[in-house]
Amino acid sequence: MTSIGGASTGMVDWNLAVATATRLVRPGPEVSRDEARAVVAELRRHAKASEAHVRGFTRLGTEEGHDTPVLVVDRPGWVRANVAGFREILRPLLDKMQERRGSSPGSAVMGAVGGKVTGVELGMLLSFLASRVLGQYETFAPATRELPGGSGGGRLLLVAPNIVHVERELDVDPHDFRLWVCLHEETHRTQFTAVPWLRDHLEGEVQAFLAETDVDPMTVLERVREAAQSLAGGRPEAEEDDGGRSLVEIVQTPAQREILGRLTAVMSLLEGHADFVMDGVGPSVVPSVGEIREKFQQRRAKGASRLDLALRKLLGLDAKLRQYRDGERFVRAVVDEVGMDGFNRVWTSPNTLPTKAEIAKPADWVTRVHRKAE
Repeated sequence: MTSIGGASTGMVDWNLAVATATRLVRPGPEVSRDEARAVVAELRRHAKASEAHVRGFTRLGTEEGHDTPVLVVDRPGWVRANVAGFREILRPLLDKMQERRGSSPGSAVMGAVGGKVTGVELGMLLSFLASRVLGQYETFAPATRELPGGSGGGRLLLVAPNIVHVERELDVDPHDFRLWVCLHEETHRTQFTAVPWLRDHLEGEVQAFLAETDVDPMTVLERVREAAQSLAGGRPEAEEDDGGRSLVEIVQTPAQREILGRLTAVMSLLEGHADFVMDGVGPSVVPSVGEIREKFQQRRAKGASRLDLALRKLLGLDAKLRQYRDGERFVRAVVDEVGMDGFNRVWTSPNTLPTKAEIAKPADWVTRVHRKAE
């Protein structure tokens, strides 16, 4: 296993997190070596073709395309990429927690033990998520030899075994489904490469949120422990015992609630825009898009086991599902009202991003940004 530089020190043993997740993650669907090569090659072709489709529909981006790489990965590859991203974005918070604990008696021993415990538990959570993610635009992850990134940061991950698993589960045309997934993820890549300030804005908001965190380290570790125990089957009733609190919700100050509201609005916009683009481009390039969309929505909505629901609440994933719905409604309503060019004013600056309230009331955003009378 490749070491995540300096990863074995501090509040989390990152190398142990990778090792644990890689050991525990379920194997992907059975495919022959030739089938696997064909899937990877097709996903690369679809990702490339999606650039032009998304650019043409959204009117974002340039003819030069993107320098952010497309990486087709397996489940352990997704784990390694996300551990690198988590470590980068959480560094200020973990440093702060380490400083706070550093003055207590026995902190060195407790730190070493706690880092390993948390590494194992984080690895358990990542092993759960690694079999569910189809694709991901990684905004903040640093480039490494194994996982290159673009000049401005960022890379697009497509998790091949998960895509094959879902296309088989839904019993849909595999070639259409793979292109459909690529359209969604390519939209995220276009959002960040066509709007240069967006990455720094989001990173600034996340760091401001973490800087406001004032919570005992053991409280955070306990929440991770509860999630890991739930995953292991130790507390399948967790969603009832803890009131459905997510890891994010336990570290909110009033200032953080404001930041979280802004972040929720932006994420709703980005996810809803990607769904809107998939629906807009789909009919012209994905013949069975109607069937795929219907079956995929049913899969999103229904369910999940009791254990799945507990983890969704703890990790805030149920909020992500709402973001898809709310954000797509916002984008559709604005485009219907002012057209695609009018909607694209959303990307002008942080000031033209919708607020959380405007996501729910798109007409208010149109009024504010386009200065129309109601």
